Amino acid sequence: MKTSSSVPPTLRFGVFELDPRAGELRKKGMKIRLQGQPVEILAMLLERPGETITREELQKKLWPADTFVDFEQGLNNAMKRLRASLDDNAESPHFIETLPRHGYRFVGSVNGSERTRAAEATTTHGTGALIRLPALGALAVLAVVTALVGLNVRGWRDRLFLRSPKPQIQALAVLPLTNLSGDPDQEYFADGMTESLITELGKISSPRVISRQSVMQYKSSKKSLQEIAGELKVDAVLEGTVVRSGDRMRVTIHLSQALPERQLWAQEYNRSIGDALTLQGEIARAITDEIQVKLTPEERNRLASSRSANPEAQDDYLHGLYFAGPAFKSEAEWQKAIAHFKKAIEKDPTFAPAYTELAMAYFWLGNPEQGGPSAKGTMPQAKAAVAKALQLDPSLARAHLALGLILLGSEWNWSGVVILSMEFCSQAWAERTRPPRRPTKRLNWTHSAVCIEIG
Repeated sequence: MKTSSSVPPTLRFGVFELDPRAGELRKKGMKIRLQGQPVEILAMLLERPGETITREELQKKLWPADTFVDFEQGLNNAMKRLRASLDDNAESPHFIETLPRHGYRFVGSVNGSERTRAAEATTTHGTGALIRLPALGALAVLAVVTALVGLNVRGWRDRLFLRSPKPQIQALAVLPLTNLSGDPDQEYFADGMTESLITELGKISSPRVISRQSVMQYKSSKKSLQEIAGELKVDAVLEGTVVRSGDRMRVTIHLSQALPERQLWAQEYNRSIGDALTLQGEIARAITDEIQVKLTPEERNRLASSRSANPEAQDDYLHGLYFAGPAFKSEAEWQKAIAHFKKAIEKDPTFAPAYTELAMAYFWLGNPEQGGPSAKGTMPQAKAAVAKALQLDPSLARAHLALGLILLGSEWNWSGVVILSMEFCSQAWAERTRPPRRPTKRLNWTHSAVCIEIG
């Protein structure tokens, strides 16, 4: 982060300190997970305490004219994140004052210095009114406020000085991302991104992530967030939008708590189309940071393992996910999915996820309930695809799941191979991949309950 040479190496205010050169914010010595535009905004405010930083200045420095982004929404989201990290409130600010339609001003003390006269005079109308009161009246009001805070009447002290604890999110639903491109033909892209994000979040042990087949019923739903969360039995809901324009995309994500209903986090991402899959890992990591999930080293590695793919291969891959969707679709849809996964592999022969999904598609196509090809005709192709996926990426969790399912259902002789496949199912479970949510009627539940999740 570029700073003026006259700026101190550390800017202290309240219990916080900012290292503007490293772009690190700390609270009582502990680093706060905040980076990017919110930190840069804070640095600009702290470098000029008491002065107004206009919206135009912020836009010129942080959102150049060639940036593919909605400035107003981006600035509002950045300020929300910054205020949340500082335990600040726009209505009664301790640090950052909003000047409607104009800009922002830092009104706290920096490195022990007092507020500037301009800041003190205009922090709030209430403060100005108190200054104009007779001295005795001011002392009386101060005494009442002190008593209320000291006794913590109706939680005043908590609301003034303490930040609400991070919510405990045990279960999360990723609702279908909304296509805002204005082109119905881009629905596959939004749905494929939804499926990819669900898979990415499924790489961690907590929170539990609801499967796509359970959430797709809420595509374009008019139900309230609380209704959806209640029906799915989740604590929080992730929703968002996707705009695709040429070789660029803009993804906006919102994480909301169900009860009480409130937004926990929001972010906007502007990326090249070729970065669509790596973006899912970035979003998943941001969410785990926001709800303070403690990741194991293995989980961190899995979230960091996503790689960029050939843009055309990735596009076919997302098309395939769109047609595959939940299990037990029609034969025609599975055939379309298979065709797209094959095209993705042709364009990028090292694309392990495409081999994995091809294996899964062949597996479900061989389901006798489909009325299509028999398992004898699809299982060899499924085995070949999953073998290639694991050769390319032995750590790919969903590939281990696919292998376990293929061995489990080889020729649909469920009872004969359950024990043989358990090591692969256990591996998939250890990788926290979401297994299918509906087994066939002939599945031997006694031996496979640890592999198949229902709900």
